[in-house]
Formats: sequence, C-alpha cells, structure tokens
Amino acid sequence: MAEKVIYRGTGRRKRSVARVILTPGSGHFTVNGRKFEEYIPSAATRLDVSQPLTKTSNEGTFDITVNVFGGGITGQAGAIRLGITRALLVVNEDYRKVLKPAGLITRDPRVKERKKYGLKAARRAPQFSKR
Repeated sequence: MAEKVIYRGTGRRKRSVARVILTPGSGHFTVNGRKFEEYIPSAATRLDVSQPLTKTSNEGTFDITVNVFGGGITGQAGAIRLGITRALLVVNEDYRKVLKPAGLITRDPRVKERKKYGLKAARRAPQFSKR
C-alpha cells in the first residue's frame, strides 16, 4: 500500500496561528471544517490567501485543509497564506524563486503593542488638563 503524501506548513500573523495540510487532489479548500468561501466571505481577502497557489500555478492541484485559531479574519487570512507558502516550499524548493520576490515567504512581525502603566493604551496618554 502506497503512503499518502502530506505537506505541512505553519503560518502566523498577529494573534492567529494556522496549521495547513496540502495533499495532492482536486483543489478542495477547507478551513476549520467549513468551505473556504464560507469561512472567508471577502473576495479580496480570498484572493490574497490564494496568492501563493496562483504564483506557483498550483490552483486545483492540492486539497488544502486548514486549522486556524486566534485573532480576526484578516489575521487568520495572513496566517493561512503563510502556511500555504511554507507547505509549497516543502513540495518544491524551486518555488522560492517565485514566492520570495512576491514577499510571501516573510512573516509579518507586526503585533499589537502592550499597554503601559500610566497610559490609556500603548502610547495614548491621559488627556492633559491645564486647570
């Protein structure tokens, strides 16, 4: 019996973490047990997530299963995109030449800054009163 080939990739963005599994198939995309279109309603965000597949011309080549948690929809979308990119690099290291110039390999390091004492937010000072 032949072993089933699985490619894994982990993506992170803001507070979101996505575990992505690529298996050779017909292009089924599942996020947390739901259809991709149902989970991410925005067409622009869906286009952003599928960018690594488009750049490497792999649309419809892999079945994608994603388990994502934390953050909001945009953060989760960014995490899924990075997870797909990392899984594709496991499939074929030559994809790096296409994905690197597009800026898809780099993890976005921007996260929410912590609140400091004496301030209302990370940098927002209390309102100044002259009298």
